[in-house]
Amino acid sequence: MATALAPALFDQVEEALKDVMDPELGVNIVDLGLIYDLTWDDENNALIISMTLTSAGCPLTDVLEEQTAQALDNVVDAFRINWVWMPPWGPEKITDDGRDMMRALGFSM
Repeated sequence: MATALAPALFDQVEEALKDVMDPELGVNIVDLGLIYDLTWDDENNALIISMTLTSAGCPLTDVLEEQTAQALDNVVDAFRINWVWMPPWGPEKITDDGRDMMRALGFSM
């Protein structure tokens, strides 16, 4: 059964996930709006990351999973990514910081 994360752990996880960069866009997965939910699996004592990708056909899931493992190394002992496709990702999910990063990289936002 999945339960909500304690606020302090949520903040710690979210901050760690800002080190995970989308390999195609060069912006972190948090500010791109790819993270839909963070919960805790009590049965398996693991973090559940519900996230999406900018496109369902993205071949870089392995890269993102590896980066996520590195980012969460000192935060949680175990995690699982739950790939979510609904609702589909769109540019409206990008945070203001993400928009600033994309503009700095030459994207028009």
